[in-house]
Amino acid sequence: MAQTGYGGRRSAAERDAITIEIGYALVSGVVVALAVFGAVTAGPLLAFDPPRAVASALMTAGPVLAALVFVVRVATVLWRFHGQARAAAQPSQPGRTSPDS
Repeated sequence: MAQTGYGGRRSAAERDAITIEIGYALVSGVVVALAVFGAVTAGPLLAFDPPRAVASALMTAGPVLAALVFVVRVATVLWRFHGQARAAAQPSQPGRTSPDS
């Protein structure tokens, strides 16, 4: 069983939420990366007839930028989820329960 940061066990709902969030991060990362690749490489190459040097630069820049955007998107989504999960798990005052519990 996976441990939480406070020594407790994760519930099935928490494990499901993590799995869904990872899936969302990966899928949205792929979508954003494809959009960047299309805007930087495929779009200009299909719309224009650039010189060979420009086409080569676009063919290099597109995949590099797409990979970078993918990693940043996945990290951002997971970082935000981690921050929300931590904020929800901690009481508002250390050593005390939150007023709504």
